[in-house]
Amino acid sequence: MTDKTEEKSLDPENWEAFRALAHEMLDQALEHMATCRERPVWKPVPNEAKQSLMEPLPLEAQNTKEIADTVTKSILPYGVGNTHPKFFGWVHGSGTPGNIIAEIAAAAMNANLGGRDHAAIYVERQVISWCREIFQFPPTSSGLVVSGTSMASLIALKTARDKKLGIDVRKKGIGAEGAKLTAYASAQAHACIGKTFDILGLGQKALRPIPVNSNYEMDMDSLRAAIEKDIADGNQPFCVVGTAGTVNTGAIDDLAAISNIAEQYDLWFHVDGAFGALGWLCDDIRPKLAGLDQAHSIAFDFHKWMHVNYDAGFVLVRDGEAHRRSFSARPDYLSPEERGLAGGNPWFCEYGLELSRGFRALKIWWQIKEHGLIRIGQKISDNCNQARYLGTLISKEAELELLAPIGLNIVCFRYRAPNKSEKELAVLNREIVLQLQENGLAAPSTTILGGKLAIRVNITNHRTQLKDCTELIADCLKLGNKLK
Repeated sequence: MTDKTEEKSLDPENWEAFRALAHEMLDQALEHMATCRERPVWKPVPNEAKQSLMEPLPLEAQNTKEIADTVTKSILPYGVGNTHPKFFGWVHGSGTPGNIIAEIAAAAMNANLGGRDHAAIYVERQVISWCREIFQFPPTSSGLVVSGTSMASLIALKTARDKKLGIDVRKKGIGAEGAKLTAYASAQAHACIGKTFDILGLGQKALRPIPVNSNYEMDMDSLRAAIEKDIADGNQPFCVVGTAGTVNTGAIDDLAAISNIAEQYDLWFHVDGAFGALGWLCDDIRPKLAGLDQAHSIAFDFHKWMHVNYDAGFVLVRDGEAHRRSFSARPDYLSPEERGLAGGNPWFCEYGLELSRGFRALKIWWQIKEHGLIRIGQKISDNCNQARYLGTLISKEAELELLAPIGLNIVCFRYRAPNKSEKELAVLNREIVLQLQENGLAAPSTTILGGKLAIRVNITNHRTQLKDCTELIADCLKLGNKLK
């Protein structure tokens, strides 16, 4: 006979006590969001907290209340800071309290969205349908919720590769013909595009970096010249990647011009729209994105400018059949059925790398329904207005200098001091950023533009207000005057 203790589940022995602990943790989580403005933007993890997170492998059960206490004392207070309205570094969305509710429901269901016939599948299908509608893609297009734009671009560009070489490439490999494939992206394109070419076996050198103009947008004459050179050299151009919002400056490539060039040379036109693509929701930004709706594929993140809690990305592919052919594999243990739990065809695992897929779609679905696209679009416009306002403040200060045009929501500038070399100015501005972070005042990042170190301010936060921009400039001036 089996010992009864061996058949005990992992459920709580006392559900009421567990329920009370869960409610307490929910209150802590909501309080964390509700009071984000009252805390420092960021603070380093103290040694005591680090030590509490470095323990021997637990072999026996630990007290649940003590585990929760570790979370509230050593983890929750020491995040990256992106819920705070003065988190200006990198392109991180800010999350919403409503998504906490969605995540609770998703965790309770513990659904695997690789396939089969269950409610979560229909939620993701609804999200895909909404994305088609947003970007005016046809009903035959396909989509998939993924971790982020890096994964989305990998899926899109594998589809592009396979369509160019033929579906047999999945079995035979890229071979000699694949070695001749070339593609093109702005020199300011995100590093994930180069990584994708590495993973696809094409090599990063197959991705030609195209120079940019003074606005940090891809230069179209240089693009044409690169394509013509590859054709003359016997290579096979197959793809061009446009960027809708570069990470460095927020620049948007001329997507309409790229679309025309892609059509002329029979190239796949992919858009890295990690955050900028959702500017399509705004009447004042949409004209800058003209041509986005002509792309063969778009990769973007819900966890950036739609403020869905991490992580939630998306890939949209115009040719749904090509997308499915590039990934579909249904071994015997995944055989489809017309009815029953093995129904619900086609399965999402036929459109990407993962068979095991969490219920990310629920928080996206919740966010769109709770706030509506009009309100979400307004917040995107607000961030762009705040960036322009920040630029105006900078232009009024003799000690500050804009280092790039403001295309969307990213502002790059520096503190300048007379009689200092470029190297000394780089040290000074890096120190300003570090002290802003370490003092919990704000969290911008740095980048290099034209050989100059810039204080980079990204505004992708629905909580940010104009006063936060004013205070940032005041703090930069104060630190700069102190450090120069």
